[in-house]
Amino acid sequence: VCVHRAEQPALEKRLAALEGAEYATCFSSGLSATTALFLSLLSAGDRVVVSEVCYGGTVRLLQQIFSNLGVIAEFIDTSREEALVKAASEPAKLFFIETPANPTLRLTDIALASKFAKLAGALVVVDNTLLTPVLQKPLDLGADISLHSTTKYIEGHNATIGGVLITRDKELHERFDLVRKSTGTIQAPFDAWLTLQGVKTLPLRIREHCDNAFRVGRFLESHPAIEKLNYPGFDSFPQHELAGRQQELGGALISFELKGGVEAGIHLMNSVKLCALPI
Repeated sequence: VCVHRAEQPALEKRLAALEGAEYATCFSSGLSATTALFLSLLSAGDRVVVSEVCYGGTVRLLQQIFSNLGVIAEFIDTSREEALVKAASEPAKLFFIETPANPTLRLTDIALASKFAKLAGALVVVDNTLLTPVLQKPLDLGADISLHSTTKYIEGHNATIGGVLITRDKELHERFDLVRKSTGTIQAPFDAWLTLQGVKTLPLRIREHCDNAFRVGRFLESHPAIEKLNYPGFDSFPQHELAGRQQELGGALISFELKGGVEAGIHLMNSVKLCALPI
């Protein structure tokens, strides 16, 4: 018996609408979504251009798994136009951009990167996890696919994990759906329901997160122990003008470097009481 799914599930419909898209495909985790993306679009011999600063799981997946399948991953500084020009001089299947990058918060001009990616014959995917559709809409800036780990801000309550691929291209969506079904990486119904509840408060939460980040950043900016502070919402951030063009507010994350280098950083992390590194 073949059961036809009459309409898109509630969570997928909601997430697609937030990005101003027609199609969303939900997965059991953000990394499952990334894996499905690569399985859907890449074959042996294909070249993928990747932001050199991005989520460690993405790097590991490309370098230790897909490299064995013949996929060629080229990591470049996608924030530099010269690097994009060079990357676009050879054919590529995919440009994978993370902006803001984690943890440096370095930005990539999505519209510019999309223009050069098209010259290379490549599709563009943007990992939009750190800003969510509330603060940044990659598809409006030229990207073909927006990727999220819904585990973070979208679900927002540390209750579940998940991931999603969002696009305006029906054929891409159908391909993602096929790979998901074939590899068993669909999100469980209860996890989808929990995520759907979290989405209801996303606009309120993300703006409060940004306000908190701004306040903490201002405190750290003048702290004598701080060597360098990274926050796109501040005038001091080298790409502040780009942040103003392609995203709303400065985002919910800050990063900083301490005077004293690595040793000072280790001492700080070992001294934190409220949060701790997992053992």
